[in-house]
Amino acid sequence: MIRPNLSRARLSLLLGVVLLAAAQPAVAQRTMTIVDLIEVPDLGDPQLSPDGRQVLFVRSDADWEDNRTRGHIWRINADGSDPVQLTRGDGESSPRWSPDGRWIAFVAERDDDEESQIYLLDTRGGEARRLTEHDASVGSISWSPDGRWIYFTAQEPKTAEQKKREEAKDDVFAYDEDWRHRHLWRADATSGAAERLTGGEYSVADYSLSPDGSMVALVRGPTPILNDLRQREVHVMAAQPGAELRRVTQNDVRESSPRLSPDNRQVLFLADSNEEFESYYNDKIFLAPAAGGSARVLLPDLPHEVNGAEWSRDGREILFRANTGVRQDLFRVRVSDRRVRRLTEGDHVVGSWMYEPRQGRIAFTLDTPTNPGEVWTIAADGRGMRQVTHVHDDLQRRFRLPRVEAVTWPGEDGVQVEGLLWYPLDYVAGRRYPLVVQTHGGPAASDKFSFPGSSDYVQKLADLGYFVFQPNYRGSTGYGDAFLRDMVPGYFNQAHKDVMTGVDHLIARGLVDGERMAKMGWSGGGHMTNKIITYTDRFKAASSGAGAANWVSMYGQSDVRFYRTPWFGGTPWQENAPIEMYWEHSPLKDVWKVTTPTIFLVGQEDVRVPMPQSVEMFRALRANGVPTHLYVAPREPHGWRELRHRLYKANVELDWFERWVMGREYVWETAPEPAKEPAKAEVAV
Repeated sequence: MIRPNLSRARLSLLLGVVLLAAAQPAVAQRTMTIVDLIEVPDLGDPQLSPDGRQVLFVRSDADWEDNRTRGHIWRINADGSDPVQLTRGDGESSPRWSPDGRWIAFVAERDDDEESQIYLLDTRGGEARRLTEHDASVGSISWSPDGRWIYFTAQEPKTAEQKKREEAKDDVFAYDEDWRHRHLWRADATSGAAERLTGGEYSVADYSLSPDGSMVALVRGPTPILNDLRQREVHVMAAQPGAELRRVTQNDVRESSPRLSPDNRQVLFLADSNEEFESYYNDKIFLAPAAGGSARVLLPDLPHEVNGAEWSRDGREILFRANTGVRQDLFRVRVSDRRVRRLTEGDHVVGSWMYEPRQGRIAFTLDTPTNPGEVWTIAADGRGMRQVTHVHDDLQRRFRLPRVEAVTWPGEDGVQVEGLLWYPLDYVAGRRYPLVVQTHGGPAASDKFSFPGSSDYVQKLADLGYFVFQPNYRGSTGYGDAFLRDMVPGYFNQAHKDVMTGVDHLIARGLVDGERMAKMGWSGGGHMTNKIITYTDRFKAASSGAGAANWVSMYGQSDVRFYRTPWFGGTPWQENAPIEMYWEHSPLKDVWKVTTPTIFLVGQEDVRVPMPQSVEMFRALRANGVPTHLYVAPREPHGWRELRHRLYKANVELDWFERWVMGREYVWETAPEPAKEPAKAEVAV
């Protein structure tokens, strides 16, 4: 049973909001623009100090001149006072306190660095100094409990011969073989001298130190290639160079986040598996003996998706974060009797988080529909929930923000489905409004109560008078394994029908004008868009971002294939391949039915859903006389990062929807002009 402990947290939050509102002067609100959304700062990676008095976090802001988002490290007292920006370089990440709280380690690439390195900053003041001079970029840093070492992972460095060939552009490479293994290292926290802990023909994908620093739990695999995730296994070793690795697991599922118990006798890890180690399930907590032996699921009946877990200081409990559908919260479970208790509750998303065992507190970010994420802390028993940062407190005062509610409806087969509905800003009861349906990616994911960003621009759509509907269709996480596995076998079983029964539910409620609707989505949401336009002609416009067209060619082109094997009951290359299943669920099979004006967007460097998938859909629609365009963003991977590309995406989609759904002109937003240097004053002589 899940037992909430919320009264003090809610009272504290409510009191804080009331006091803040009383202290703020009245300001005329305006609606948010796409540029406003891009410029909203992002807070992440909160780190509570060993004494619990201060919190580090990374604040990322838009830099239009450099056309990217840049992160810097900040420090703030745990009571919310005295926020200070500590770094001002080209971008810094991964701040980590030393065990005595005197030093802050972080990762950056500065000055003449050819690769990212570890830097140290004295908390008493002064400039940061570079600690390492590694031949490859470092990552995943962590201090040893005695403060002597900083552990990190890094790729094997390029050889002199490789560098020479690259300089001469003698750089032909073997596809899917052009990679370097990643291994575990540690650097002396005083001298920076580094020594290798692992080496060989395998890659370290994830690791953590034991609480006493004597052991390491890690996940290693034969290659660093993403598609080989299921071949990676949990191992343990002594935390010293040359130590022997002891294998803990042996299966065919994806494992992550290994954590040794305080007594070093058990290893906790996450896996998208059931108790029989069959793949494609909601991520669950597993426990295995560190000395070797069978692993077991701790909470086999938990319907939620576990996103991260940590041992309590005494090892009797496990703290974890879980996706519960349209929400994401912190929980704790007692290992002995599996009693689960919810630590946070509300219409929100708990984002990045960390547990400080010495203080028994958790630092985390909390995202709501009206706040894109502040840093909070809470005791591990659920008491004393406290907001630390107040970066976004003025958003509701400055801007008109849409309201949102969770909605439920029966799918075509009677199964209950859930989603989110955002209202137009000037909604009047009794009137019907146009609708934009947004489907999330994954599909193993879910839309939640959070602040929409520039990729969804819900605030802008609400300003233009649209409802925005985000259905958590079959295949979404957080609703149990049966709900997730509706796509096994066959991708489009109930998923697209869930979307349309949800639309019909909103029309039946008298909210939506069924003659004025648009469809959009990215990645898995793009797959869904491609399917929907072949399934129905009810949408007046659509935008498909990085969507699949042909599951057969997609299987061969994408860098990830292991998820798709269970969808279709085998590979398209095996003997007696289930080609009919692949083709039956491919939008390209029924593309001749499409009449909806549709645009396609894709990154030129996308390896997840490569550009040819969008080309196939675009060329099919164009050949069949359906209004269409294909927009390709140079340099971009699966998710567009450059600020002007993000602005273009929103502009071109809004222009398309306004034209075909509303029959009106859309005024494109422009990027801010770079700040000009102040003119030098003339001095009379």
